[in-house]
Amino acid sequence: MGADSDKEQEQQENLKKWDISRRQLIKLMGGAAVATGVAATGLPLALRDDPVSAQSAEDSTASLAGDVSSEGKKRLRQWMMIIDQRRCDGCQSQGTGPQCTEACNFGHFVPDPMQWIEVYEHELSEDIGEVRPLDASSKPPEEGTSFLPTPCMQCQNPPCVNVCPVGATWTTPEGITLIDQKRCIGCRMCMAACPYERRSFTWGEPPTQPASVFIEESHEHQLPMKKGVVYKCDFCPEMARAGRLPFCAAGCPQKAIYYGDLEEDVATNGDEVVRISEFLADHSAFRYKEELGTRPRVYYIPGHGELAGRSPKTTGLMPVKWITDVKKDAKHWERSRE
Repeated sequence: MGADSDKEQEQQENLKKWDISRRQLIKLMGGAAVATGVAATGLPLALRDDPVSAQSAEDSTASLAGDVSSEGKKRLRQWMMIIDQRRCDGCQSQGTGPQCTEACNFGHFVPDPMQWIEVYEHELSEDIGEVRPLDASSKPPEEGTSFLPTPCMQCQNPPCVNVCPVGATWTTPEGITLIDQKRCIGCRMCMAACPYERRSFTWGEPPTQPASVFIEESHEHQLPMKKGVVYKCDFCPEMARAGRLPFCAAGCPQKAIYYGDLEEDVATNGDEVVRISEFLADHSAFRYKEELGTRPRVYYIPGHGELAGRSPKTTGLMPVKWITDVKKDAKHWERSRE
C-alpha cells in the first residue's frame, strides 16, 4: 500500500508541474508569430495591457487547451467555430485574397487549387438560411453582397460518414470529422454526399511543398499528401489542445473567426473571449443549410462586413495565392467550377 501511495503522490505532483508549465507556455505564446505573419495566438497584446482582462483571457485559453480537469480526469472537448460576417470584408481592406484561406494553405501545405476554407460572395437578397433581426436599427441592406467563409462544417449528422463504403471517414468523440487517407479508396462518394462541397480529391501527385514530407503522419495533419484520395479541413484540433487558434482564425486580420469548446461554453478570436450560448443567442446566429439536418458545428453571425467599415456594394474578391515552391514532378490540375 505504501508504494501505491507514493506513486499516486508522485503523479499528483507531476500534474501540478504540468499545469504550471502549460500556463507559462501560454504566456510566452502571446508574443509569438509565424514568419509569414500568421500568429501563433496566445494572449493578445491588447489584453496584456489590462491585468484583469489578461488574466481572464489566459484562464479561458488555458481552459480550452487543457487536457486534464481539476479532478484529474481526461476532458472531452467539443470543438466548434463561429464566423462573424459583420467583421468579414473578404480582406478587401487588405488588398489581398482571403487571409483565412491563405493562412490555412500555408499551415497545412494545401496544394493549388484546393481551398479547405473557401470564401464565397453572396447576394444579400439570396436566401442562404440566415435569420436576420428586422427592427429598424439593425435592418440589413436590401442589395449588395456579403462574404461567407466556409470550412468543413463538422456536421454531427455527416452525410459523408454515412455513405463511405470503407469507413475511411469518421467523427471523433470531440465532434471532428476526419479522413484516413490510407483506407480511402478514392470513390468520391463522400464528395457527392457533402452538401457544402467541402472535400477535395487529388487527381494527380499533389503540387505541395517539399517540406510537407517531413511532417509526422497523422489523421489530423493529412500529410504527406498523395494522389487518388480525398482531403478537407480538419478543424486543427491539435492546435487547440496546445492553446493555439487554427490557422484560419489566427490569420484573419479582422478577427472574424472564433474557435471554441461547446463543453466549456467559451470561444475566442484571439482578441476577446465570448460565452458561446449568449453570443449566438444575442446576435441571431444561424447555421448554413441547417434545414438539411446535418447539425453543423460552424455558426454564423449575419452581416456584410459593416464592423470592418465595408459597404455591401463593394463587391469582388481578390484571388487566393498558394506557395509556388512545390515538389518536383508534381502534377497540376484545374478545379472544376461547374
